[in-house]
Amino acid sequence: MKDVDRGALALSAVLASVAGYVDAVGFLDTGGLFVSFMSGNTTQGAVDLLTHAPAVALVSAGLVVSFVLGVTIGGVVTMRRTRPQTSIIAGTAVAVAVVAGLSAAGEVTLWRVGLLAAAMGALNTLFLADGRARVAITYSTGTLVSLGLALSSLVTGRSRTAWQRPLLLWSSLAVGAIIGGVAHRLGSTTALGIAAMVLAGSALVWALRGRRAR
Repeated sequence: MKDVDRGALALSAVLASVAGYVDAVGFLDTGGLFVSFMSGNTTQGAVDLLTHAPAVALVSAGLVVSFVLGVTIGGVVTMRRTRPQTSIIAGTAVAVAVVAGLSAAGEVTLWRVGLLAAAMGALNTLFLADGRARVAITYSTGTLVSLGLALSSLVTGRSRTAWQRPLLLWSSLAVGAIIGGVAHRLGSTTALGIAAMVLAGSALVWALRGRRAR
């Protein structure tokens, strides 16, 4: 995370907020499953399997597979393009917009929440290095580990500021989830439509940023 500049970090914070927002909407739509927090789905699926709820366990597994598929697609785009971030963010915006449009047609279906999970997975490929994500945008466990280690550096006098970035990303995701929970009261179509617009705006900002850097 240290080699991510301030502009990229600011964008990461915005996208983390969107991820928390979309995760909250997905959680409420599915009655307790996640579209960006796969550790939760893994645990939920295992518990449901043991408590004789195989259908719910299958949905959890489907979301995990969709998330990994999204990461795979994002990774391919990253490996094939010089500046892939705009394409990934724009693609995510389109996916969320499609789900928003279809949400008005009827009940929540597995493939629609799966599309959201894939979109959230792809966001984690925006900043790759040495085959791993330098910034965990849609999940907080790794970010909290980084925060704890940064706090230990603060206590030992090694760094006074390292804790700021992971705290920013975690708090952005948390605030986004709160806003998403409130926005869900407007209906999934409206709530996800708002997320799609923010993502589209983020893609535009990143594209303009890239032009200025040339």
